[in-house]
Amino acid sequence: MAKCLVLLFLCLVMVSINVANTMNETCVDDISIVLQIDLYKNSCPEAESIIYSWVENAVSQDSRMAASLLRLHFHDCFVNGCDGSVLLDDTEDFTGEKTALPNLNSLRGFEVIDAIKSELESVCPQTVSCADILATAARDSVVISGGPSWEVEMGRKDSLGASKEAATNNIPGPNSTVPILVAKFQNVGLSFNDMIALSGAHTLGMARCSTFSSRLQGSNGPDIDLDFLQNLQQLCSQTDGNSRLARLDLVSPATFDNQYYINLLSGEGLLPSDQALVTDDYQTRQLVLSYAEDPLAFFEDFKNSMLKMGSLGVLTGTDGQIRGNCRVVN
Repeated sequence: MAKCLVLLFLCLVMVSINVANTMNETCVDDISIVLQIDLYKNSCPEAESIIYSWVENAVSQDSRMAASLLRLHFHDCFVNGCDGSVLLDDTEDFTGEKTALPNLNSLRGFEVIDAIKSELESVCPQTVSCADILATAARDSVVISGGPSWEVEMGRKDSLGASKEAATNNIPGPNSTVPILVAKFQNVGLSFNDMIALSGAHTLGMARCSTFSSRLQGSNGPDIDLDFLQNLQQLCSQTDGNSRLARLDLVSPATFDNQYYINLLSGEGLLPSDQALVTDDYQTRQLVLSYAEDPLAFFEDFKNSMLKMGSLGVLTGTDGQIRGNCRVVN
């Protein structure tokens, strides 16, 4: 009898260890929220491969799409948590987040998410949430672009609403100062270090001239590269200049690497909010230096910060729903 009890105890210990290794418990206001690795292993085993395939195809057709899908996840999580609210379309009696200033004529990739959701619904209906699709597509975009991989923790539910006001106020703008950046990241539960690491996402993608117009004035201090400035001025002075696109990273715009930080030290940060990390604050400059010197340290910190961001304000259990169509509430 005693031997059986010992064996039972050992079995329970092993089960608890295995569960702990696949689940991340985040406490928000003393409420435990559990996200789980391999959540869809039994209910939708093809989920991650389906998402990866669509992201890989989209990025192969348009290298900018990697940055766009990564950005969708950012803009979702910064507004009331990672709940898929950014995907909701406006209706006659509902205003979503797509027309908020940081998102309007800027966010892309909605059709890719639609395609992923459509296939998932045909394979395993009402199983994989739109919020989980966003988190996974963001990871896959980084991996496909040469960046680090991580196990995406699943279990998010989709929101029943959205907030244009929160999208307008919470998402950091391209002209943000360091204090504003720090405050906006801290407001959602992300640290100073998270802010520097996650800013490295700007190693991918492009931005319109209208978002960095203050960089074109020539009054950017001694750190700006003059050739870089002149090239930007030439690009943005053309007809339809405000809508012209410039690469956030001139050297390797389609590769996820640490070149973004090297560019900042050379005075070639495209957005004012990027260059401010070097020019306006000693602490941020030191972290930029460390990431410029050590790409593996950047990769590790970026991965950890993405996991942290991905768990912000998530809806689980009986909260929220799993939308059949990511653009509308069921």
